[in-house]
Amino acid sequence: MKKFTLPIRFGIATSGCLIAYFLVLSLFNLHVNGFYSLFNSIITGFGIYEAIKFTKVLKGKTFNYRQGFAAGITTGFLATLIFTIFFAFYATEINIDFLPELSKVWFKEYHTGEGLLFFTVAIMGFATTVVLTLAFMQLFKSSNNLK
Repeated sequence: MKKFTLPIRFGIATSGCLIAYFLVLSLFNLHVNGFYSLFNSIITGFGIYEAIKFTKVLKGKTFNYRQGFAAGITTGFLATLIFTIFFAFYATEINIDFLPELSKVWFKEYHTGEGLLFFTVAIMGFATTVVLTLAFMQLFKSSNNLK
């Protein structure tokens, strides 16, 4: 468990930033526009980058690809999980008018429930986490090239 304390802390901090960003958008009624969710990947990416960077600093010369990848995946997955739970709570308990306003056409024409929307939010977060972790590990991995 000790090896995951740093990524867990970064995951909780990242999810806090995602929630704060969502609530700031909701103050201006911009949270119904899907375009603003693109900034979520920047917030998540920053959290993943910092988690991998601090893991590399903490491990020093013993840092390897597996440790960095695990730190990035743990950070992003935890942040996504916490944010998805908050999103579901917000949409079903705090602001009941949020889901119909978010996608008026989607719910009328395709007869889908809110579960699909929550699943989509989670999958988007998990996919973003995997892609960004793989991309950032290209920066942090050690080279095997001869000098």
